Amino acid sequence: MALSDRNPFDDLYAPEIMILGIGSILYSDDGFGIRVAQRIEAGYEFPDPVLVVDGGVLGINLLGVISKPKHLIVVDTMRNGGAPGEIYRVEGEAIPERIRAKNSLHQVDFLEALTLCQALDHVPHTVIIGVEPADVDTLSLVMSAPVQAQIEPVIRMVLAELDRLGVSYRKKDNADVPRDPFQDR
Repeated sequence: MALSDRNPFDDLYAPEIMILGIGSILYSDDGFGIRVAQRIEAGYEFPDPVLVVDGGVLGINLLGVISKPKHLIVVDTMRNGGAPGEIYRVEGEAIPERIRAKNSLHQVDFLEALTLCQALDHVPHTVIIGVEPADVDTLSLVMSAPVQAQIEPVIRMVLAELDRLGVSYRKKDNADVPRDPFQDR
């Protein structure tokens, strides 16, 4: 069964490692996490303990999904006052600070869901990889150039996290990777 055939909401499947893209592709740079997750799933094959999930803007509704893996790698936009396209990596004690920062509504809901994992007695080791957005308010399927330029570097960062966890993966043949007509011009 391919990873994309699995239902991440299925209680019978609990991945060891989850790569979670969050955001909305309808609002320019806010779709960054989703675009990265799509490219990772389309471009790489992973062993069964790894699951790639498009979390959209489900926020608090992701509680059941994010409470299952041992390791969670989240990709999203992250307002931190830097230049558009600047990349951030947040882990451990620094994550609760993000709740107070209120970077976006879906991010706050997601981080609250992560905090609620404590009530379920399972908080996955979490790393958040974010990129400073230029625009998350414009209704557009096209990301800004500085944010779009960070897709491949962030994919490499996600793969480095998998390397750190000792996970093997394989790049798919480029012929199998669909192109995004809104981004790949």
